[in-house]
Amino acid sequence: MKIALIGYGRMGHAIEETVLKRGHSVSLIIDIENPGDLNAKNLEEIDVAIEFSFPEAAFRNISTCLESKVPVVSGTTGWLKDYEKAAKICMDNGSSFIHSSNYSIGVNILFMLNSELAKQMNKYRDYSVSIEEIHHTKKLDAPSGTAISLADGIRDQHQGYKGWCFENDKSENMIPVRSIREEIVPGTHTVIWDSEIDTISLRHEAKNRKGLALGAVVAAEFIHNRKGVFKMSDVLGF
Repeated sequence: MKIALIGYGRMGHAIEETVLKRGHSVSLIIDIENPGDLNAKNLEEIDVAIEFSFPEAAFRNISTCLESKVPVVSGTTGWLKDYEKAAKICMDNGSSFIHSSNYSIGVNILFMLNSELAKQMNKYRDYSVSIEEIHHTKKLDAPSGTAISLADGIRDQHQGYKGWCFENDKSENMIPVRSIREEIVPGTHTVIWDSEIDTISLRHEAKNRKGLALGAVVAAEFIHNRKGVFKMSDVLGF
């Protein structure tokens, strides 16, 4: 496949390395210095675009690719108010699109386990849940998109919760999320079910960006010859 990389920071470089290792090529790189190069002409020979940019640019980047019928794998968070618009553009143009807050295969296994545990915990109301996420100091959004996805998974399966809140804004029926920023932490997420008797925890700790990069390229391989809007659960067969 000929890949367009949209966003060429540390994540973009990690994806490039994985793209090449898996026998594909990087034919177009878009970063903050050349946003105008993302246009229909330059996308003509592109098979899939992998987009890890900034929240304020994500929807525009995604729309440009989809309108050119180029499938898009997006990992940018903080722009999802426009997600349904992007999905519609995808369907209107007969393209393919996938967005995930985290492409790590391990994290997506965590998502599955988190949802199942929340479903089971409906029976045991002595437990209360909270989420903690730790990332590097250069991460712009808080809480992380992964933490929000975990909270959404609990909300969808547990009748006692209707959403999430910041740890300092605790309120009834809301899942408190604690965000910590430290140097050189790729990403750690912990779901904690606590009671007076014991504590049950689900934890995923990323050691580097390789898992994210691999998942994004696997997703690109999956949507390359498909049409529609997908989730990582489709890619991984959950």
